Amino acid sequence: MEHTEPNACMSIKDFESNLKQVHTDKYIETAQNVRLYVKDYGQGKPVILIHGWPLSNEMWEYQIDHLVQNNYRVIAYDRRGFGKSSQPWDGYDYDTLTDDLKEIIEQLELENVTLVGFSMGGGEVVRYFSRHGGKGVIKAALISSIIPFLLKTHDNPDGHPKEKSETTAAAIKEDRIGFVDNFGKTFFGINIINKPISTPLLEYYRTLCSLASPRATLKCAESFSFTDFRDELDFVKVPTLIIHGNDDKIVPIDLTSRKAAAGIANNTFIEYEGAPHGLFYTEKEKLNEDLLQFLNS
Repeated sequence: MEHTEPNACMSIKDFESNLKQVHTDKYIETAQNVRLYVKDYGQGKPVILIHGWPLSNEMWEYQIDHLVQNNYRVIAYDRRGFGKSSQPWDGYDYDTLTDDLKEIIEQLELENVTLVGFSMGGGEVVRYFSRHGGKGVIKAALISSIIPFLLKTHDNPDGHPKEKSETTAAAIKEDRIGFVDNFGKTFFGINIINKPISTPLLEYYRTLCSLASPRATLKCAESFSFTDFRDELDFVKVPTLIIHGNDDKIVPIDLTSRKAAAGIANNTFIEYEGAPHGLFYTEKEKLNEDLLQFLNS
């Protein structure tokens, strides 16, 4: 780290503030014996990127660079159980996961934050508003998000039947890496006539998923499959960007983002024609520009 000394025109407070602006990767302890790996890069208003299941912060590679280059401070962290973070046995419910997010915001002393949640990460975004009052957050973005409710019930008849989640859990227990391999193809919309991602890159994302704790992989799948956020949408009072591909086979747009857009009052809803679930890569240029425009608005 470059050595910095206060000069005659700089107050001690300004000097200390400048030291805090030297950003790097680090670990933040959010609970007893739970340390989360956090990347903290750039200068400007903070943007927190929350990754999807069963990936890690590395999925945001193309967004991190773009936002830092456009004068935003970007915080991207590995959810507990994933990437380089601690892998405790428990704590994969949304209350605990959102408490982890709260600790990151408080320990980094962040204000005027924009929360960006992809897929499962949309749950932490919405729960942060309902559980912690949205403290310090001025904008939110839900990208390919599971919000508001995936499970089929009597009052959510278009949802996924419970048996689908049970089949997924059984496949993960039987051959987790084989499951991730097949999941990745659907995730990025790969089929006989469409291959929007190279084989080496697909294998790289499979490797990221394989690094997740098997326990966290199963328990987080339960959390995003069974948690009902419908009554929490009213808590989201800030301007909210909602982006979803209308060819998403993992998290169907009709079940999720179209309903979220109807339930969150102050939102901008953008549908990506023909885009799959993993649009953070397949539509990265468009996503980066739409996200930047929202942040600058």
